[in-house]
Amino acid sequence: MNEILIRGLLPLDEYNQTLAGNTHPPDWTNPRPRGRYNLVVVGAGTAGLVAASGAAQLGARVALIEKSLLGGDCLNWGCVPSKAIIRCARAADDTRNLAQFGIRATGETIVDFAAVMERMRRLRSAISFHDSAKRFADMGVDVFLGEARFNSPQSIQVGGTELIFSKALIATGAKAVVPGIDGLAEAGYQTNETIFSLTDLPARLAVIGGGPLGCELAQAFRRLGSEVVIFHRPAHLLEREDEDAARIIQARFVEEGIRLLLNTSPRKVARTGGGKLIHYAGESGEETILVDKILVGAGRAPNVDGLDLESAGVEYDVRSGVKVDDHLRTANPRIYAAGDVCLPYKFTHMAEATAKIALRNSLFSGRARLSDLAIPWVTYTDPEIAHVGMSEREAEEKGIAVDTFVKPLAQVDRAVLDGETEGFAKIHVRRGSGRIAGATIVSRHAGEMITEITLALARGLALNTLSDIIHPYPTQAEAIKGAADLYNRSRLGPRLQKILSFWMALKRSAAVFALGEYMNRAKAALKKSLRGWKKRGD
Repeated sequence: MNEILIRGLLPLDEYNQTLAGNTHPPDWTNPRPRGRYNLVVVGAGTAGLVAASGAAQLGARVALIEKSLLGGDCLNWGCVPSKAIIRCARAADDTRNLAQFGIRATGETIVDFAAVMERMRRLRSAISFHDSAKRFADMGVDVFLGEARFNSPQSIQVGGTELIFSKALIATGAKAVVPGIDGLAEAGYQTNETIFSLTDLPARLAVIGGGPLGCELAQAFRRLGSEVVIFHRPAHLLEREDEDAARIIQARFVEEGIRLLLNTSPRKVARTGGGKLIHYAGESGEETILVDKILVGAGRAPNVDGLDLESAGVEYDVRSGVKVDDHLRTANPRIYAAGDVCLPYKFTHMAEATAKIALRNSLFSGRARLSDLAIPWVTYTDPEIAHVGMSEREAEEKGIAVDTFVKPLAQVDRAVLDGETEGFAKIHVRRGSGRIAGATIVSRHAGEMITEITLALARGLALNTLSDIIHPYPTQAEAIKGAADLYNRSRLGPRLQKILSFWMALKRSAAVFALGEYMNRAKAALKKSLRGWKKRGD
């Protein structure tokens, strides 16, 4: 196994050996090319795997090329390992806060970090079969392990073998951006490709970057027992998120003891006998902080190096990646791209969605468009932030008038009962039509709740539709219905309320009149009956 793979798969225990055996078998023999391929896929992350399996199931002749591990970032160094660790960190935090539920736990909560990481490796290795070379070979996909390089507009080489294609898909993903901080390389640092190889908890951890990756892992490591400091150049964390949402996360981080160094970034790092000494510009001039590990979470850059895209006639930029049109087609009409290598939205679910678009358009001359997608995303802090569509800021920049309706979780019964009142459901509608334009949810379960709004947004529904849907009681998803109810009440307006009040008054008057007439008739009938009884009695 080459050095790059080993660096990302330490320790070489039974779980990582299983992972490697599935995603980059050491004894793998590349197949003989089978003539012209309907589709050659470069990169076996989420986008590449979805496209390759989909094409093979449709009967296409498919080749899949991967130089590292099948499964890409998501399986090996991203979603899967990070969420396994985040779950353990949440359990540790819940244990420390049992008293609010009337539960007394004797003794101190002790985190066995080695066991936490072993659990992650065990679960990751079990999941890895779904992305294995053997599984895809059994589907009929020709799996080639090695570095790919285009040598013409319709051919590509891997390991000295030339593959000729009718169509190709570039799905090589992205990698961590390492800031040019003096001394950082010499002192040593972690990225998402190495942080999950740790077996000892760093007592002091510095995180460079307060975006989603940095915030998720900063909170997780803090809850697992590390002293954590975040360096972030902007004035607040998660600057791409709704400001109210980011403010909640920032306050929670401070409450949990994470040190925030905002409006600043490290200037220099030096290795010392006691750890890594970070120099930065503080409020009183240059200051320093001593840490044991440094995690770089300062963004991601597309993997375009070494592909010789010029030979294929594919235009690209080292920062933004492969250039594609709305149909995900490159400057070479034979070649498409999907996932992190060409998109600003670097999410696993986005890679899957764009792979399906590229597959449809490349094999069937389809006209599916990237711009038609409603794109949700989730930042897996605690509470989570889930977002879809436009924010208020984006709507203003585009000149779109919106009305915003917010239901705080503190007014949702289930959130109160769960002790999870930190957050809200905020929904924006286009003024005049009531169609949903975007939404942000802050909740421990925000990622599970956002799909309802994503569906409504994708189908062009008005917010009152969600008010008409029965939501089980009690659930935190009632926050969405609560925001929709607020929209319905806003539609009344003062004038309509006056008209309705007048109408109800008329109905009450009519009811009173009708009741009076009924009583008069009843009294007359009663008198008549009494007279008849008297005569018969006599």
